[in-house]
Amino acid sequence: MAASKVPLYSALAANLAIAITKFIAAGVTGSSAMISEGIHSVVDTANEVLLLYGIHRSNKPADARRPFGYGKELYFWAFIVSILIFGIGGGISFYEGISHLQHPNLIEDPKWNYIVLGFAFLFDGASYITAQREFTRQRAGTPFWRAVRQSKDPSTFVVLFEDAADLLGLTVAFLGVFLGHYYQNPYFDAMASIIIGLILTTISALLLRESRSLLMGETADETLLAQVVQLALENPAVVRVDKPLSMHMGPEEIIVLVPLTFQEDILSREITVAIKDIRQSIQSQLPNITQLYIEPQIDD
Repeated sequence: MAASKVPLYSALAANLAIAITKFIAAGVTGSSAMISEGIHSVVDTANEVLLLYGIHRSNKPADARRPFGYGKELYFWAFIVSILIFGIGGGISFYEGISHLQHPNLIEDPKWNYIVLGFAFLFDGASYITAQREFTRQRAGTPFWRAVRQSKDPSTFVVLFEDAADLLGLTVAFLGVFLGHYYQNPYFDAMASIIIGLILTTISALLLRESRSLLMGETADETLLAQVVQLALENPAVVRVDKPLSMHMGPEEIIVLVPLTFQEDILSREITVAIKDIRQSIQSQLPNITQLYIEPQIDD
């Protein structure tokens, strides 16, 4: 399966370590932005665990209960992760910001905040670079946003967006702490928490749209479908191939139905042999097609 675990493990280790240090710093300084950032890292850690679980579940072989396999488990858990980013990460950050606007608390010594934010930026930056390299490898020169829309592997672009949100959130948290301490105004810290919530909400909305599309079922790439048509036409018994129907069950698990028309005078036994040959030819050259159905058509 195409789902890569390297960015997930990298992000998991970084977020777990960072979450602990952020909460320690928040406890010492009372910073609202640091509490929001700590919650953000906890949510990200849980997200990586859920995505790894989704990859594990999606690798289960097809059985009587799921004859088309478990590939969409990954898409389901990516959808859940997108909701968690909004519901928990964004929601609690908003709550912390509003709470500290109502009950402001001035940060007296921001030293530990700066230390933790610095280490967090280094760890999250390393995790972001890992995810970016993996996504760049997968998109193979395709423009970034088109690659996100066309990607069938949420395990990579979800982590990429998470890490981007981490780096933006850390920058905002730093500004909130610095400006709040410099101007002796606790409202900067509270506003930073609210802005972090807005960042998480925006990222969540983007991921929800992409995860929903994958969960509902996306068609295979047009280039791959053109190859299916060409391979089917190479069989001498075939006179016409209509547009194949397809759906991704996972990053590298595709169901394809091929409507085609055979020669008029062909015998049923010859049709059976031709279908077997076509199926073998297509699946040997396009192994991502795990389920292939040939539908003979009657030529009017």
